[in-house]
Amino acid sequence: MSDYKKIVILDNEIEASIMEDVLKDRDIPFVIQSYHVPGYDGVFQFHMGWGHVESEEKYREEILEIYNDIKKKSNIIDEDNNNEGG
Repeated sequence: MSDYKKIVILDNEIEASIMEDVLKDRDIPFVIQSYHVPGYDGVFQFHMGWGHVESEEKYREEILEIYNDIKKKSNIIDEDNNNEGG
């Protein structure tokens, strides 16, 4: 693992799973670091986010674009689900 830097903070395990799949598909080297500490029952994740993605700086923009696409799609799904009940 060469000069990896924190690129983006993830909100939950679903985002982490999707990011992992997309980054693997694009052959982008990465590490996903969870903030979960078993003895503290998720208190760090509550305050800091679920975890983060680390990679080389040259992949920063591409990773941020991927993350933003995931967030946009998530918001569209949330809006659609909220409108179904109305």
